[in-house]
Amino acid sequence: MFSGFELANLSFAAVIFVLVSAITLLMSQDWRWSIGALLVLYLGVFILVGMSWPVQMALVKLIAGWFSAFVLAIASLTAYRIDNRSDRQEYKPGGSAYIPPSTRFSGFLFHVLATVLIALVVISVMPKIMIQFAVIDLEQMLGALILIGLGLLHLSLTAQPSRVIFGLMTVLAGFEIVYAAVEFSTLVAGLLSGANLGLAILGAYFISAPTMESSE
Repeated sequence: MFSGFELANLSFAAVIFVLVSAITLLMSQDWRWSIGALLVLYLGVFILVGMSWPVQMALVKLIAGWFSAFVLAIASLTAYRIDNRSDRQEYKPGGSAYIPPSTRFSGFLFHVLATVLIALVVISVMPKIMIQFAVIDLEQMLGALILIGLGLLHLSLTAQPSRVIFGLMTVLAGFEIVYAAVEFSTLVAGLLSGANLGLAILGAYFISAPTMESSE
């Protein structure tokens, strides 16, 4: 079993995990990539939370996060139909419509520019925040701000219910890192894990509901 000190040695890798996964959640239109990004995201959250909490408690975050990802994966698997010949998503109730290449490129470019803007904001506010929260390690604060910033950006750029859930889970993961660094509470840890599972169940409903309605 890892100790908190050993997890601290993986803190830089954890920041890379949350950065790559948050960007993937923001830009990906494929549910399979989004679910994979969630798995990597919660692995990074586990490492960053484990720097402050006992590893056994941090594992609760990892298990709850992965279970939430599996709930969304099962719902998506039944609601989405993949066209293997064109390697794109075709429209199906509960899924998303095919995105033309031109729109896909312009959307990708916009997301890149917005992500760079968020990165600049994070870099600019980091020194002041670190002064206010001296008990938080640099890697923990950096990972939390990345998740909160990109999660809020995700929420501002989508109206699709399932993607709103991804954005909310990203923001909540960032908050959990900050909370773990400043406070330890078994009750709140359980409530936050329950909130993750609740969001996953809600997301599964939003993904599956149109399919169920169309089959009636």
